[in-house]
Formats: sequence, C-alpha cells, structure tokens
Amino acid sequence: MTSSYTHDVLVIGSGAAGLTLALRLAGQARIAVICKGELNQGSTYYAQGGIAAVLDEDDTEDDHVTDTLAAGADLCHNDTVRFTVANSRESIEWLVSQGVEFSRYPNENGFHLTREGGHSHRRIIHAADATGRAVSEALTNQALQKPGIDIFQNHVAVDLVVRKGQCLGAYVYDRESEHVRLFRAKFVVLASGGASKAYLYTSNPDGASGDGIAMAWRAGCRVANMEFNQFHPTCLYHPQAKSFLITEAIRGEGGRLLLPNGQRFMHRYDERGELA
Repeated sequence: MTSSYTHDVLVIGSGAAGLTLALRLAGQARIAVICKGELNQGSTYYAQGGIAAVLDEDDTEDDHVTDTLAAGADLCHNDTVRFTVANSRESIEWLVSQGVEFSRYPNENGFHLTREGGHSHRRIIHAADATGRAVSEALTNQALQKPGIDIFQNHVAVDLVVRKGQCLGAYVYDRESEHVRLFRAKFVVLASGGASKAYLYTSNPDGASGDGIAMAWRAGCRVANMEFNQFHPTCLYHPQAKSFLITEAIRGEGGRLLLPNGQRFMHRYDERGELA
C-alpha cells in the first residue's frame, strides 16, 4: 500500500463544492479528492428543496440581492452576494451540462420553479424533492469518469502539512487499512462542509463535524463567524430515530406550521408567516 501520494491539487471534501472544483480543473491538473466516507453520503446528497437562481422573466438580480441581504439582516457582504447572484444562471447551466435533470413544467419549455422562505419570487430550481441527490449523483458520475481525478473514499483528513507558512499537503487516515497517508500537493482546498454535528439537534449527516474548520485553525488560518450555523427550520421528529429534513419548498407552496391545537403561530414573529 502506498504511504504517500503526490498531486497538483488536493481537494478535501467530495460534496457539491469539492466535486465542482475538481471537475472544473479536470484536464489542467492532477487532482486528489478526499472523501470521508462513501461517495454520496455528505450533506449535498440529503438536500431536498433546490437552488436559488434568477431564471424567471419576472425576477431580477437586484430583487434576489435585496431578498438575500434582508434575510441576512444586512450582515452579508454586498459584493459577495451580488457576485453569487450574477453567476447563478451560469452555474445552473453548468450543472445541467453535467447531467443534473431539474424538474420542468409539463408540456412546456423552462424549468419548474418553486418559492421558499425569504424569497419574493419563484426562483428555486429543483429536481423533484431530491435536488441534492440529483446534483451529488451527477457530479459523482462525472468525476469517476474523468482522467486525472483520483477519489479516495473512506479517507479522513487529519491535519494539514504546513512548513514556514506554506501548506504542502495533508495527513489523511485510511479507514480501511487503519494507516495514515501523506498527500502532497501544490494547492490544498478545504471543501469539507460545516460543523452542525457539534450541536445536539441537526438535520445534517454525521460527517458534518467541522474537520476542515479545525484543520484550518490549527494551520494558522483566521476563522470567523462561527456563530452563524444554519439549522433547518422543519424536520420530521421521531423519538427513536434521527431528525429527517422536511424541505422548505413545502412552506413555499402553502404549507403551514401549526401548534398542537391546530393554530398558526408564525405571524406572531414575522408578517410573512411561514415564508419568513
């Protein structure tokens, strides 16, 4: 068994972010993708509702930016929000080119768009009620076929290799052989997701344990805004099982949140009610 590997780019994380970067760089560099467990087990796979993008003729980028800044309580960086919104259509087109089959209107041209909380327009493009699975499987299939992309499943990144302020790779634990491997790379990308499993209640899978954030901190990176952790507002509760995510699109299509006595309550907190 090889004790070390050398690549141009080391991508730690195999969700939408990590695989998108790997596919974008395919053909230009030799890439290693570190997957903590099996492929299609991360948070991307379990996302349901969809992706926000300006695709409707009645929608505008300015409206999307305004909605986003309002939802972020004006704490978002305006330039970053505007850049993301401006590139949303191109990103969707790229996903389609990779094989993601988004839902379309029956017997019509164009994608079926839904509405979710915080949005003033229908701008949520989706693949039925399993958008994350469609995106994850399409990107995974593409990555597995691309020469120059090596995917290492059941490998857990332990720490970054840093010398004189420069990141040279990472130490990675091979769960099957129970050995630590050295991965050398000219560039290292942390795309390992969030840290929701640090909390008792979350709809995220077990892999969302903040490994990348911790490694970055130990390597000397500045870490900020750790208090901003997203908790999905609606889940299916069972006392003997993990919480199961219920998509925001349900509320966007008219679903109501009720107290045990059947009364609505969201208007006590926001005039938009369930779409707050």
